[in-house]
Amino acid sequence: MATEAMRGTLMERLGIGWLELGPERIVARMPVEGNTQVYGLLHGGATAALVESVGSIGTAVVAGLDKRVAGIHLSVDHLRAAAAGHVTATAVPLRVGRSVAVWDVRVEDDAGELVAVGRLTVSIRSA
Repeated sequence: MATEAMRGTLMERLGIGWLELGPERIVARMPVEGNTQVYGLLHGGATAALVESVGSIGTAVVAGLDKRVAGIHLSVDHLRAAAAGHVTATAVPLRVGRSVAVWDVRVEDDAGELVAVGRLTVSIRSA
């Protein structure tokens, strides 16, 4: 479902792949290659898009596919550079209510080193 919904979106262009989709945890992976800035390091905007994607898809999974979800606040702290391989984002809901969800997201490189941490607030509305 998530892969089909990504067709023609930024998530597809970034190469995001879903590893786990459930109400307690969302895990996705993205290649560093093709998502870098001019110095060959993972672009912070690509990392931010990954964080927003896992939180938004997670909200849709928990709130129900009959809802419309949209990120309304995103903060990402970039802690370490990634220059090769993949990064994996793991999102856990802090709270999913009727109208707002908040997610905590950790982004790690292939060695398990923490690359970034993020927090996403998502609006939940009727379709």
